[in-house]
Amino acid sequence: MSRSESSLVRQSIQESMQAKAGLLEMADEVVAVGELLIEALAGGGTVFFVGNGGSAADCQHLAAELVGRFEKRVNHLPALALTTDTSILTALANDFRFEEVFSRQVQALVRSGDALVALSTSGNSASILAAVRQARLQGARVVGLTGRDGGSMAGLCDRCLVVPSQRTCRIQECHITLGHILCELVEQAAEEGRIPTRKEHLP
Repeated sequence: MSRSESSLVRQSIQESMQAKAGLLEMADEVVAVGELLIEALAGGGTVFFVGNGGSAADCQHLAAELVGRFEKRVNHLPALALTTDTSILTALANDFRFEEVFSRQVQALVRSGDALVALSTSGNSASILAAVRQARLQGARVVGLTGRDGGSMAGLCDRCLVVPSQRTCRIQECHITLGHILCELVEQAAEEGRIPTRKEHLP
C-alpha cells in the first residue's frame, strides 16, 4: 500500500469518526425520534421507510430489523420499506413520474397514526419530499434523516436528524448508525412491554 493510499484510508476513518462524534450532540433528539416511533407502534401503527439509492438499501435493512430480530428478541413489529417492490416502483415511474413512486405508495398504504422515516442525504430529493408531504396530509408522523444543512425536508418533518457532514458517504454511514440506535430504542420498549408484539409462531 502506497503512502497516499494509507493516508486516504486514515482520512476516511477520521472523517467517519468525526461525523459520528457529532451525533453525540443529538442524543436527546434521537431519543425523541425513538419515542415517536414507539408511540406509533404502541398505537397499532406501522413504520414505513423511504429513500433512494444507498438510502433505499438502508430502508429495507431497518425494516427487516423491526419485522425480524435486532439483537435481543424476535420483534414482529409492523414495518415496511417502500423501496423494494419492483413492480410497483417501475409501474409508477412509467405511468406517472419518478417523483411520485413513493408518494403514491404513501397515499395507498399510510394512515393516521403511522410513522414515515424518510432518508435523504441532501434533504432535497423530489421523490422523498413528495412522500413526506403526502404522509403529513394523511395524518402520519414523519421522521427525517438527512445531512448538510437539512435541506427542504428539515422543515417538513415532525423530527429531523441532520448529520453534521457534507459528504454523502459519511452521512449514509451515520444514517445506519442512527437507524440501529432507533431500532435498539424500539426493541428496549418492546422488552419493557410498552409495545404490544405479536405472539410467536408455533413450530
